[in-house]
Amino acid sequence: MIVSPEFFEQEPQQLAQALIGKVLRHRIVHPEYGKVWLSAKVIETEAYYLDEKGSHSSLGFTEARKAMFMSPGTIYMYYSRGGDSLNFSARGDGNGVLIKSGVTFTDRRSPKKTIKVMQAINPVNGRTRPVDKLCSGQTLLCRSLGLKVPEWNQQQLKKGRFILDNVGDKPGKIIQARRLGIPKGRDEHLPYRFVHFDHAHQATKNPLREEHSYILSL
Repeated sequence: MIVSPEFFEQEPQQLAQALIGKVLRHRIVHPEYGKVWLSAKVIETEAYYLDEKGSHSSLGFTEARKAMFMSPGTIYMYYSRGGDSLNFSARGDGNGVLIKSGVTFTDRRSPKKTIKVMQAINPVNGRTRPVDKLCSGQTLLCRSLGLKVPEWNQQQLKKGRFILDNVGDKPGKIIQARRLGIPKGRDEHLPYRFVHFDHAHQATKNPLREEHSYILSL
């Protein structure tokens, strides 16, 4: 079931947890398979607020950051580590959630052949990337789904093109931990990272091995 725009009308930490288990689907046109839906289940997210130093928004409003100040559910994409990163704005100006990592997802809409498409558009050093590594990071996830900054930044999800699907995955436990890659002195201590308990080993970094992590029972 495709989530409604109202789904994003949540404060960042609530939205970050609600996104866990949802499936991102992006339709592309492939020269061999035609129109296909590439899908990834979200297993790791990070929440960001205007009034804390770890967020882009804390640096002030710019045209590049405009999406974070638009209505909840607006797509905010930017370049990170040489790749594209996907965020959604949340309730409150300047607030949002980063999609940190995911796992490939197949079903009737996205059959197993779509995995080969994802591997073809996201190789590693000219070789086929292992399936369990296709979405294990914010830029790898975008590359495997074919998501690009110029096409989707400041846009909304669109039926038939790019959707967020509720497939009934409601994790019984979510791990809460500190965000990754936050520079020292920019609120790096805040535990605004959330990881699907069942997929902790597939996250960007396994939070169960970190000192400052907590298990939330839902």
